[in-house]
Order: sequence, then C-alpha cells, then structure tokens
Amino acid sequence: MGIVANPASGRDIRRLVAQASVFPTAEKANMVRRLLAAFATTGVSRALLSTDLGGISAAVLRAARTRRPGKDAPWPRIEFCEDDPLTGDARDTTNAVHRMIDAGARVIVCLGGDGTARVAAAACGDVPLLALSTGTNNAFPQMREATVAGLAAGLVATGAVDEGTTVHRAKALEVSAGQRTELALVDVCASLSAHVGSRALWNPAELTELFCTFAEPDGIGLSSIPGLLCPTPRRVPNGVALRLGPPEQASLVVEAPIAPGLVVPVGVRDWRPLRPGDTAEIALPGGVVAVDGEREIEVGAAPVRVRLRAGPRCVDVPAVLAEAARLGLLVRRNHREGSVNDDGHLAHAGDRRPD
Repeated sequence: MGIVANPASGRDIRRLVAQASVFPTAEKANMVRRLLAAFATTGVSRALLSTDLGGISAAVLRAARTRRPGKDAPWPRIEFCEDDPLTGDARDTTNAVHRMIDAGARVIVCLGGDGTARVAAAACGDVPLLALSTGTNNAFPQMREATVAGLAAGLVATGAVDEGTTVHRAKALEVSAGQRTELALVDVCASLSAHVGSRALWNPAELTELFCTFAEPDGIGLSSIPGLLCPTPRRVPNGVALRLGPPEQASLVVEAPIAPGLVVPVGVRDWRPLRPGDTAEIALPGGVVAVDGEREIEVGAAPVRVRLRAGPRCVDVPAVLAEAARLGLLVRRNHREGSVNDDGHLAHAGDRRPD
C-alpha cells in the first residue's frame, strides 16, 4: 500500500479571498494513522509513506516509535520513501508514487486537493488510486473518514474483492501546448489573466472557456458552473464544454460557488457535451490555461488543445464496502452460546446449526 500526503494542500490564496478552512498538519498525520490501522485489519502487511518537510511523516514516525505491542491496534510494517531529495513542489508526489509502484504497491492513497490527486493520477498508471480530500475545492477527492477509506483500499490491495466491480475508470482531460502535456481530473479553463501568478482562479470575469470531465450540482469550484446548469455525472462517458463571458453579455448567468464562501455570477454563452476522444482548440490570443483550478500554462504561439480521455482507475469506496458486507469479509462468527444464526437471530447452545 502506498500513502502520499501533501503538506501544502489546503493552504493556498483562496484562504485570503474566500472563507475556506485550513486543513492542519496534525489532522493529516492522524488520517495517516487511521489509514494504517484499517490496513492492518484487512491484512495489508507493508505500507510505504511519502516524506515531507511539513511534519506529516515526522508525526507518523513518532507515533510508530511510541506504539505499545499488544495494547495498540496493529499497523503494517512502515517504510518511508527517503531516497529522492525533497523539492517542495509537485515532483515530490510524482517521485513518491513512482517509488511506491516500483516497490509493489497495489493501491495508492493520496491526501490532498484536486492538484495532488491530478499529479498522483498522472504517475500511478493502472494502479488504483483513492483520493482523500484535504485541500481547498476538492471536486475530485471526496471527504471520507480515513478509517473507512483505509478498509476499502486494503480490501482492494489484498485481492479480497473483485476489482471489476469495485475499481472504476475515471475521466480525464489531456491538455497539450507545444511540447507540454498536462492531465486534468476535473476541469480545464481558459483565462485572460496575463500570468500564472498565484495560480488559483477566482475572478469569473476573466474566464472564457471551460471544459469539465464531470459536473455535480453539489460541487465546489469551477465545475459547479455546469453542475448547476447541465449536470454531468462522474460515471457517464461524456464531459461538458462551456463558452463563458461577462454576465451582462451572456445568455445565461449562473450563481456558482467557485470557491468556499465565494458565490459569484458567471456568464455562460452556450454549452455542449464533450464526448470521449473529442478534441477542442482553445481560442485565446493570450492569457493562461488553468488545470483543475490552478493556472499552469501561459498561452503563447503554440495552440492549446483539450481532449477527453480515460483517466486513472479509482477505488469505489461504497462499492468495496457493499461487497465486503455481501461476502462477510469483516464479520467473524463465534461458535459459542449466544452467537447469531445466518438469519440474524440469536442462537443458543441447544439449537445451533451444524457446520
């Protein structure tokens, strides 16, 4: 099992322009500890953890050294990815995921926001990914209790459940500009902003085009715009493309929650479905292209193209736990007086069924 925890997630400029909460390092470390306890329950014997300069890996190491054998719940054997020098940017996630896969990780769990999940997805290949939300907008990673997520990831990693029904292929947007290619799990947006700058987007007046892999009515971030106008579920093959403009010049205006605490009017000129394999060219004479809500590419002479394609394989937590319940994977039968029969009724010593 591999765990990547981003110490920088949930700490961007949106905490200044909106009322987003801060996800503390201590809680990220606690989530890792809860994951480890759940892994051990499912039979995972080895876990590889990313190292960081923010204190997450250090807190987990301290906890591991103070555990009491026989009193504390067991953990898998822990190894840290320490061979690659830390850079303090997305390369740390990429290097850690590659090292985990080379070491035989069967599932990668990442703690972060959309950006962390995007980087992990680009590096994990066909190894299943489970993204937990510890970031800002968090349209792709879902907010789940780490203990439950750890049980699901462990059951997949140990082969206790069929991946055909518990691991699903997500959609992705491939963005190409000259020699550069980026992967987006949620959205790609063209902006008239002159520079990458602080990366985050929060001024809808500068947005011109938006492409989304999915759009949920209860989502947050740029994908909430089509989510409230033309919902597109995660599990359907299509995405959606929109042309945006100033509200006073657009045919439709959506009051969209584009960041925590920030609901703004966004003008939509028109929209259309984006089908698998469809390629669109962004018509932007200058500006930047944001990938999953963060400005990444400054538009130059090279055209910018966006294509909807297959994305990472993702662990479906509800499907895994439903299968575990159906198979009784987390249920142990005690053959003693007062045990429970297969029909759920209390059994007594004199009326037990023969095995």
